Amino acid sequence: MLLSVPPGEIALLVAAVMVAGVATGILAGLFGIGGGAIIVPVLYEIFRILGVPEEVRMQLCVGSSMAIILPTTIRSYIAHRAKGLVFDDVMRRWAVPAVLGVAAGSVIAYFAPGAVFKVVFTVVVTAIAIKLLLGRDDWRIADDFPGRPAMVGYGFLIGITSSLMGVSGGSVSNMIQSLHGKPLHNAVATSAGLGVPITIAGTIGLMIAGWPQMALLPPFSVGYVSLLGVAIMAPVSSFTAPYGARLAHRLSKRQLEIGFGLFLLSVSARFVASLV
Repeated sequence: MLLSVPPGEIALLVAAVMVAGVATGILAGLFGIGGGAIIVPVLYEIFRILGVPEEVRMQLCVGSSMAIILPTTIRSYIAHRAKGLVFDDVMRRWAVPAVLGVAAGSVIAYFAPGAVFKVVFTVVVTAIAIKLLLGRDDWRIADDFPGRPAMVGYGFLIGITSSLMGVSGGSVSNMIQSLHGKPLHNAVATSAGLGVPITIAGTIGLMIAGWPQMALLPPFSVGYVSLLGVAIMAPVSSFTAPYGARLAHRLSKRQLEIGFGLFLLSVSARFVASLV
């Protein structure tokens, strides 16, 4: 099937993904986040321009994002673990329910329309944007984690939202841990560790979920994962991220919070408009 794809179409896809990689890298370096909150909306616009059908476009963005951030998540976890910052007990309690949540998200991806992914993405990133714009780091609902049933529920929530958003779960996991009084550095490290099984399971699950839709997907896709997008976007975004980081060093923490919050709100507005 791939041999029948016009060379011009493949060249357009390669060029478009490279541009997306540059934009993603700069934004990731600027705002300090390299996950799906940036990758998914960038890929969505690229796949829209390339004419990927609406019924599979969002799913393709989510699956490709999972695969793109997998190597970064593994490297991040190794680095944090070497510094002894990971809450191993939290990881043990969250890992299995998180993977089950990813599996549930993959099943939803098999049956549900793309609008479901847009709604989940919009709700979660809007909540994160509001927290950033308000600049409140002292919000608490408890001084420690709850009992086992609630922790299982948290793990499942992190897994299913990650699978439906194309992220490693860091944003939701960090928010939960900070609301329970955990230091940010430990929360980030633990989220990185939890992100490893989440992104592995999510990538595999979305490949399987999208297999019946291969006829609607662009060249070099395996289910809802664009291998071409992964191969090009990951190294390009890694290369350009330092340029965004240099710009970030010139801004204050509050300016970065406001900038990223406004970016997330614009993404939410874009997806809301596409739902109307």
